[in-house]
Amino acid sequence: MNNILITGAASGIGAATARLFHARGWQVGLLDMDGVALGRLADELGGVWCRVLDVTDAQAVGQALASFCQLHDGRLRVLFNGAGILRTGAFESIDLAEHQRLLQINVLGLLNLIHAAFPYLKAAQGAQVINMGSASGLYGVPLMASYSASKFAVRGLTEALELEWRAHGIRVGDLMPPFVDTPMVASQSQRPPIIRRMGVRLQAEHIAEAAWQQVQNHRVHRTVGVQFGLLHALGQITPAAITRTMMAWLSRP
Repeated sequence: MNNILITGAASGIGAATARLFHARGWQVGLLDMDGVALGRLADELGGVWCRVLDVTDAQAVGQALASFCQLHDGRLRVLFNGAGILRTGAFESIDLAEHQRLLQINVLGLLNLIHAAFPYLKAAQGAQVINMGSASGLYGVPLMASYSASKFAVRGLTEALELEWRAHGIRVGDLMPPFVDTPMVASQSQRPPIIRRMGVRLQAEHIAEAAWQQVQNHRVHRTVGVQFGLLHALGQITPAAITRTMMAWLSRP
């Protein structure tokens, strides 16, 4: 039986992914800091395994992985790293502690999960890690500096481990959508100009479907949405100066 462990599972992309994989017959494990929302989703899906977890707590992460994988003969088919936070605004106007917290969750939390999951992934046939990347990981986005930095880190880690872990039979990739209509995006009091210009065209269900496609047909980077797919393809063949100019235009006040 295939199984998937999802962080950030209580809402948004994580919840949509949990619903889709569960509906398609997978054993689903849910991890999130919001215990109330997590419990509601677990009940909705029929009492699936769940645990309240702060991904920055490495010891708790290890315990959660061991608990879930113990139910599956020590194997983990897919780890979906969906946990993450966003804080928009001028870099200097955001408290340093908020910048640090964003990087702790988006980068160090992801490292904790991947590191703890390795033996369980290695024991599973066709194991995959799916990281939530972002279009913001291709070029730094003004008013989203720390978030962009975190997604650059996710992209680099993904590319390195995709090569490194092939020897262990583990594939590593990321999903790279532009802006998605989730509570995380909707809660931002200041919307960077690039969001207004590009719009928020994707729903969480689109990303969940991309995760499903990733399991069926692995890619190192899977772009989501026609709009960003075209921009990404263009960026592969045009000089960096053109990409920079385009980003400056999209981000102008």
